Amino acid sequence: MIVLPVRILAVCVMLAASAVQAQTTNLAFGAVKADTSLPVEVTADSLDVNQTDGSALFKGNVLVGQGEMKLTARQVLVVYNKDGGGIQRVEATGDVVLVSGPDAAEADRADYSIDTGVIVMTGNVLLTQGPNALTSDRATVNLATGTAQMNGRVKTVLNPKGN
Repeated sequence: MIVLPVRILAVCVMLAASAVQAQTTNLAFGAVKADTSLPVEVTADSLDVNQTDGSALFKGNVLVGQGEMKLTARQVLVVYNKDGGGIQRVEATGDVVLVSGPDAAEADRADYSIDTGVIVMTGNVLLTQGPNALTSDRATVNLATGTAQMNGRVKTVLNPKGN
């Protein structure tokens, strides 16, 4: 049987309790605020354009870039505004990786609303910032403000020595 000193046991209980209760975490994301008015560049292995609904489906090794923001995925659907006035939203699926400055996030899916500069990432979300990593069910990244919010079973590992 392992016997822990009372202080260590108390700290372990507090950390476990806070991990269970933590459902939302707010943090900074990206080194600088992104300019969401910049052009969006998309590169892929193939492109299917649907004239009926005004969408474009990019498949295979898709890379989306807008200023400092880079997003990669297996498939990206670009939905255009009905009035033909630009991109309404971008829907990325399959091994999605978002990089902005030194920060990165991975997920199964990402939905990017161009007008608001908000990217909602869902499914096995992993956010890394230097040596720190957080996981959750959902992350909402606001490129315009340079912030992120993680929701749903947020988990991180805290290193008491700062390494």
